Amino acid sequence: MLTKNQSQINLRSDAGLATALRVSLARLTRRLRRQAAAHSLTPTQFATLAAVERHSAITPGELAEHEKVQPPSMTRVIAALEERGLVTRTPHPTDRRQVTVSVTEAAQKLLKEERRLKEAWLSQRLKELTAEERSILRQAAPILEKLSRI
Repeated sequence: MLTKNQSQINLRSDAGLATALRVSLARLTRRLRRQAAAHSLTPTQFATLAAVERHSAITPGELAEHEKVQPPSMTRVIAALEERGLVTRTPHPTDRRQVTVSVTEAAQKLLKEERRLKEAWLSQRLKELTAEERSILRQAAPILEKLSRI
């Protein structure tokens, strides 16, 4: 169901669709962030932690490139996560000038709980939709994933 503002947007044009998606996805992201587990990580720290988990034993430079931030900024984020016991740095296996970053068991638990809370909240919201709306979302999910990777 479209909100009043969305119904005024011309969804037939690519520009209108882009506007509607931007607004809706930003709102959904904010609502999901409020479902966070009891931690005080910034969105950047949390995204970095999740990226380290996905790409275990990644270098800080690779991580900065992946997260689209400058290397000095990533160094600060990694230091904050390491100070909290969520990541560890180990010598790079082939390049003594570098280190790799990996998540700790505490980070794995935090990420698991965070995902559980967000998925529970989203599952409840999905139950409030009609079967047809859920079917449309099932079809849209791979397309949204594709957009997120372009």
